[in-house]
Amino acid sequence: MVPTVEWQDGEVVLIDQRRLPAEQVMIRCRSHAEVAAAIKDMAIRGAPAIGVAAAFGIALGVRNAAGEGPALRAELDGICQELASTRPTAINLFWAIARMRRRFETEQARGGAAVRQALLDEALAMQSEDLAACRRMGDIGAELIPPRARLLTHCNAGALATAGYGTALGVIRSAARQGKVVNVFADETRPHLQGARLTAWELAQDGIATTLIADSMAGHLMARGEVDAVVVGADRIAANGDVANKIGTYTVAVLAHENGLPFYVAAPVSTIDLATPSGDGIPIEERAAAEVTHHGGRRMAPEGVAVRNPAFDVTPHRYVSAIITENGIAREPYTESLARIAALPFNAENAEKATRFEDAEKGK
Repeated sequence: MVPTVEWQDGEVVLIDQRRLPAEQVMIRCRSHAEVAAAIKDMAIRGAPAIGVAAAFGIALGVRNAAGEGPALRAELDGICQELASTRPTAINLFWAIARMRRRFETEQARGGAAVRQALLDEALAMQSEDLAACRRMGDIGAELIPPRARLLTHCNAGALATAGYGTALGVIRSAARQGKVVNVFADETRPHLQGARLTAWELAQDGIATTLIADSMAGHLMARGEVDAVVVGADRIAANGDVANKIGTYTVAVLAHENGLPFYVAAPVSTIDLATPSGDGIPIEERAAAEVTHHGGRRMAPEGVAVRNPAFDVTPHRYVSAIITENGIAREPYTESLARIAALPFNAENAEKATRFEDAEKGK
């Protein structure tokens, strides 16, 4: 797997996902502003990857800052504010910023050099934890996948959306490693085509049988009995289990429900937002009209036409069969299961003894 984002020689290095699959081009960010631009312009995307990139951006910005003491804190505030303004829906961004702020508060009494090193250490730890969480999540989720499964996924929730391995694609990777996966249908995912450009590319790299389809084809294939389950990622999960994910996910969830198919969401605990009671409170990013009206730099729609371009939608929890995390699988009632899962620290012990709420239900 090509590293999504890394720290190299005092720079934040990330793969430019806008250029995939035709070119593998690395961007070297030498300032926090360049990291912010890469997030905003979707050179890097996917909630967990955005969180890790923001953490590295803060470490880089504070390392470049000239101030000390209160002046350094003021510079940190500006850095965090700039990064926070990039993508409003992905909760991992704000989780990462809050975690870096806490580390700053803990270390500030030790002086500027110690603070700068501590922030880099924290960002590196977040990168490592995300990779471990995705691998664990994948293995847990694979238990839900039936033998000879034909799966459908939307957008890209793979290694490129995380520090590595992936969330939804992590589940698919683990299931494929166990010989369970016959084929994966990848929705193209308009308007940025993350499914066509990124998911299909990742799965092909892994040798996992993949069929690319237009977004509008999913219902037809489900009705024909050609899909056994749906696995998607998430950018934010409300306390009641409502899930914000790439636009079109809600449509897929409704189609899965209508056709009696399980709809699984895979996401790290850092994507759970217990402070937001339901999906009604999740901010939905609206992006530029040109993403819809143009393709490959060429206008595809008439001049002057009105455009809506929400980047995400919200899938109500009633359509979600289970939420897979590194700390176990949550099911209804999500207000209880998600709160319990979110309270567990991710460490070696919990990774081996991941709480599975469906097991508790079966034992009643």
